[in-house]
Amino acid sequence: MTNTPSTPLLDKVNVPADLRKLEPSQLRQLADELRTETIAAVSVTGGHLGAGLGVVELTTAIHYVFNTPEDRLVWDVGHQCYPHKILTGRRDRIRTLRMGGGLSGFTKRTESEYDPFGAAHSSTSISAALGFAIANKLADKPGKGIAVIGDGSMSAGMAYEAMNNAQAAGNRLVVILNDNDMSIAPPVGGLSAYLARLVSSRPFLTLREVAKRISRKLPEPLHIAARKTDEFARGMAMGGTLFEELGFYYVGPIDGHNLEHLIPVLENVRDAAEGPCLIHVVTKKGHGYAPAEAAADKYHGVVKFDVITGKQDKGPGGGPPAYQNVFGETLAKLADTDNRIVAITAAMPSGTGVDKFAKAHPTRAFDVGIAEQHAVTFAAGLAAQGMRPFCAIYSTFLQRAYDQVVHDVAIQNLPVRFAIDRAGLVGADGSTHAGSFDITYLATLPNMVVMSPADEAELVHMTYTAARHDSGPIAFRYPRGNGTGVAMPEVPQQLEIGKGRVVREGKAVAILSLGTRLAEAMKAADTLDAKGLSTTVADLRFAKPLDEDLIRRLMATHEVVVTVEEAAIGGLGAHVLTLASDLGLTDAGLKIRTLRLPDVFQDQDSPQKQYDDAGLNAPQIVDTVLKALRHNSAGVEEAGVRA
Repeated sequence: MTNTPSTPLLDKVNVPADLRKLEPSQLRQLADELRTETIAAVSVTGGHLGAGLGVVELTTAIHYVFNTPEDRLVWDVGHQCYPHKILTGRRDRIRTLRMGGGLSGFTKRTESEYDPFGAAHSSTSISAALGFAIANKLADKPGKGIAVIGDGSMSAGMAYEAMNNAQAAGNRLVVILNDNDMSIAPPVGGLSAYLARLVSSRPFLTLREVAKRISRKLPEPLHIAARKTDEFARGMAMGGTLFEELGFYYVGPIDGHNLEHLIPVLENVRDAAEGPCLIHVVTKKGHGYAPAEAAADKYHGVVKFDVITGKQDKGPGGGPPAYQNVFGETLAKLADTDNRIVAITAAMPSGTGVDKFAKAHPTRAFDVGIAEQHAVTFAAGLAAQGMRPFCAIYSTFLQRAYDQVVHDVAIQNLPVRFAIDRAGLVGADGSTHAGSFDITYLATLPNMVVMSPADEAELVHMTYTAARHDSGPIAFRYPRGNGTGVAMPEVPQQLEIGKGRVVREGKAVAILSLGTRLAEAMKAADTLDAKGLSTTVADLRFAKPLDEDLIRRLMATHEVVVTVEEAAIGGLGAHVLTLASDLGLTDAGLKIRTLRLPDVFQDQDSPQKQYDDAGLNAPQIVDTVLKALRHNSAGVEEAGVRA
């Protein structure tokens, strides 16, 4: 299999309208070519592979049966949408996935009319599809709302909130439950397919309505019994009683890789007068590509790889440890001697390092599924009962539980420890996964402590500090990727809350760094010193509470103060400016500048390019200082008066 596979049938399909010109007998070949092209493309770009391979046939069938884009197709999360992008006019750019200026790794409204709703967080699809369906219904326009949601996403309460509200959409709403982990029910072969076709067909639906009308005229006990008999019979054969109770007409389970099963069922549901409908489709992650099928994670996320062998190009081994692993291993060691420590994650055990903790302490590790709200309040309950819970959640996902952080944790001043991974920019995953806002939304809360380590050694100290902090909630944020390679401490230190450290002494310029921009701040200091500007660099460690004594001293003794953080407006810089204003430190002409993420949602690119664009690398720090002093670089070098 080469990187440019032979795809004669797929070559004729640029948009779904072309697909609908094919004969049903040609769809198997089309799906095979679509799978081949998906594998070839992702081998070049890296990205999410297993989920997309699992929905190749389903993607083909949906676009063949439904009238997209008039029928609005919403993919939950969107990481499985690469085959969808190939079929919807973006094949010529599919090898730019997740690259700067290229296609997003998720659905994106600005990219195509076939992406009616952007997503990268889970469990939003049914709500959005319901919105499309109701809007068309109210406007008396054609068009259904179609949500494709995985069984993992069904662990989030939002999916059920949407389903509970869906009945008003009637037959305009179709929910396709993509059960790719066999967590609900396995496929049961030809009988299942036959039953699915039967119960989704117009004769069956009509007969069922007749039976309903007749049963309503029966005495109440008989009417109730008849209704329950119908539900029970279909529930025994296919499951779905829960969905029926939520107002859906359930069809399934059916084999999601068998087009001869999928097409007639989708056609029946498309033409049904009854609804909303839920189709339970069972698929297999990585289907059709042996290396993915054999892998434990079904090639959920991959880097570039060899198509023939499946071997991923992970680069040279060794090097500094990943931040998430430093956290997980440190927490596991601390738990060896502290039986009150527990770890909670929301469906991201390996991504957060909680898998390391779980291996050592399986009874004290909890993966609650995609349920961040529950995770936070569960942790609050544990804390209220004297435990020391660590709630390990990505920054971008913790946003989903903000009310619980405020109401259930901060107001009650409960000592929940928030280990916030993926803080700052995240490269190829783009704006949907960037940890841009956590300092702003956490440091504004009374009782909250917010820390950020400059390197992996500091992360060890902050994990230990959080474990020992029992007087209220505490959070520490750290980036995606590997550490800096510093020596790791043999024994963790308990940091004094709200106290930073000076890592370099100077006289003219003070750079106040929070988090892993410290390395860039040190490079900037080298450059400034070479230009005659003696520079102090402080690692503040804490965004809240601020080290007021340190900040006051540096502001009183330096001409320019620059704050640097990997976070949006409203974070460290805003708090430092407020402190300076409250203390009157700006009254005597002190120059303060705040460097932070720009007030835009930055698209995917390399991390280096993203931080260049954000103005948070050493050259931009230097430029900020020079502009504050109203000197150009040559002028400063010539002056040489700030030593």
